[in-house]
Amino acid sequence: MIVLKATQSKVLAVLQSVAGIVERRHTLPILANVMLRKTGGTVQLTTSDLEIQIRTNAELDGDAGDFSTTVGARKLIDILRTMPADQTVSLESSQNKLILKGGKSKFTLQTLPSEDFPLVQEAASFGPVFSVPQKVLKALLSQVSFAMAVHDIRYYLNGILFVAEGNQLSLVSTDGHRLAFASAALDVEVPKQEVILPRKTVLEMQRLLSDAEGAIEMQFASNQAKFSFDGMEFVTKLVEGKFPDYNRVIPKNHQNHITLGRQAFLSSLQRTAILTSDKFKGVRLNVEPGSLRVASNNAEQEEAVDELDIDYGGDTIEIGFNVTYLIDALANMAQDMVTISLSDGNSSALLTIPENETFKYVVMPMRI
Repeated sequence: MIVLKATQSKVLAVLQSVAGIVERRHTLPILANVMLRKTGGTVQLTTSDLEIQIRTNAELDGDAGDFSTTVGARKLIDILRTMPADQTVSLESSQNKLILKGGKSKFTLQTLPSEDFPLVQEAASFGPVFSVPQKVLKALLSQVSFAMAVHDIRYYLNGILFVAEGNQLSLVSTDGHRLAFASAALDVEVPKQEVILPRKTVLEMQRLLSDAEGAIEMQFASNQAKFSFDGMEFVTKLVEGKFPDYNRVIPKNHQNHITLGRQAFLSSLQRTAILTSDKFKGVRLNVEPGSLRVASNNAEQEEAVDELDIDYGGDTIEIGFNVTYLIDALANMAQDMVTISLSDGNSSALLTIPENETFKYVVMPMRI
């Protein structure tokens, strides 16, 4: 039976959309496979790592009829990548194997039965469905994902907090040294729901979301989230645990505000970062009326000083930061201007966008 027959570019695109979560080495060998289920003229592709499951349907020609199997996802992708994009390729089933043909090439691949494939058990009840444009969620994720913790023992920090309440969706991440907050309006009113999406889910969502106008539908359960977009269904386990109270972390009454060009500030930090020590990555900011001085030095007695003219008439403040934390935030913003709010040299700084309440970034100072 010919399971599918289409151009290399079409088959490869469908496979790549589901294969991002597949681990090359897994304790369960079948999890390295993609499940193919043909019903009539439609082929459904499913992958899983036991925590996340991605499923998509595609119209890929071939013989009509019902058929299902699983085959190595990465191997199939690696072979397809070596073929021309406009070449017609086919997958045929033969006994317990799949035969991939393209041009004069032929590959015989081992399969495992689809009934052995461990599907993620979907939650019994999900909350209400709500949606945002894909490009909005993609932008929100890029504004906060860099501040997620990596392998932190406080496992609830290794992900992003999603808060849906009223007609607002807010995303928050923190690694204990900095915190990023971004929000967008929803087209419907929803009851308050808070879930923590794991780091791997966030990175995979960023890979899959497009800048298209199409909407992404979301539903949350107590231990699962479900996303539907572009004919795909994405189900993921949630991180259990209590996320820190981010509202208490965001400073409310800093009285010194500096508004300056984001790119100029970013370039200044990138220059001075070159002479920071690898271990500390510390830079000093000296703020005084009319000027902002950025300085760094390292163990080799080298130093960098960069000065920016600013429109500022507040207190004179000297404060130190991990320069990477500042660069991360500025590099993931698209706006021309940024406002830095400070209280003194020992309090956290707040970065915001002028006349825009949807983004807030808090970074702790460091002693230099």
